[in-house]
Amino acid sequence: MLSERRLEVLRAIVQDYVGTEEPVGSKALTERHRLGVSPATVRNDMAALEDEGFIAQPHTSAGRIPTDKGYRLFVDRLAGVKPMSSPERRAIQNFLDGAVDLDDVVGRTVRLLAQLTRQVAVVQYPSLTRSTVRHVELLPLALARVMLVLITDTGRVEQRMVDCPTPVTEDSLADLRARLNSRVVGRRFADVPQLVQDLPESFEQEDRGTVSIVLSTLLETLVEETEERLMIGGTANLTRFVHDFPLTIRPVLEALEEHVVLLKLLGEAKDSGMTVRIGHENAHEGLNATSVVAVGYGSGDEAVAKLGVVGPTRMDYPGTMGAVRAVARYVGQILAES
Repeated sequence: MLSERRLEVLRAIVQDYVGTEEPVGSKALTERHRLGVSPATVRNDMAALEDEGFIAQPHTSAGRIPTDKGYRLFVDRLAGVKPMSSPERRAIQNFLDGAVDLDDVVGRTVRLLAQLTRQVAVVQYPSLTRSTVRHVELLPLALARVMLVLITDTGRVEQRMVDCPTPVTEDSLADLRARLNSRVVGRRFADVPQLVQDLPESFEQEDRGTVSIVLSTLLETLVEETEERLMIGGTANLTRFVHDFPLTIRPVLEALEEHVVLLKLLGEAKDSGMTVRIGHENAHEGLNATSVVAVGYGSGDEAVAKLGVVGPTRMDYPGTMGAVRAVARYVGQILAES
């Protein structure tokens, strides 16, 4: 166990290195921070921290920099989440309040996160596997053609064309719409097939063909749209940190192009708490020089997706964690009100 003083020395090293990008020496630490001890004592503390793998000496520099292990201890023990100021919170709310649909919400969230953190922002679309049906609309387009519109509780909208075996009247379509919604509204997608399987039998024989094909299209939509989607933005921000990547930034950029990799990085949406993965804690080799800060968001108590940022391990963790958490809270509010 590290003493409180050595924890303070580690905190000071992380803060200075994140702020200056320069290896930190004992003299600088005693000048910038009120550690209450001499430079010689700080040197001894730094030597102990280095022996335990929390800091390292790059090249021949006299200063030290945090290791992945040092950043992990900083995040777990030393870094409080920095609260957003009132002007920052108002700016977040004003920016997101203008969104007109789910795509707009996700797009605005990505841009906002990238601007606030100056990192790469990643936002996962609400997962349909964790969504419920808000409404199913059936719109007549021609005598035997209908548009099926599926609206979820998270604001996601899916549209499909349905070619019916026989002409459909507006009255029969209204009847099907009413009966269908009475069964599926407010229910999880996984429950819908069982809820509607006997619906065709409740209609007259001549209407059952149309009912069956509408239901078939609805169920196909539920299956097709379970694929996870995400949006990424702010990749250009990485060019500000080229010195933080040991050899080249290319492996990071290649990893960011792989959405499967990013979805794994964000983690399961059901784990809605804040997660911080640092350096080699990221399984993908191309992201070993990066950290990922992610949190779940949703329209109620349960997270339906995750959002977060990817940046170098030399990251302002308190500020980044505060921004990610605040944005997730506002996105959740928007989904709840939509």
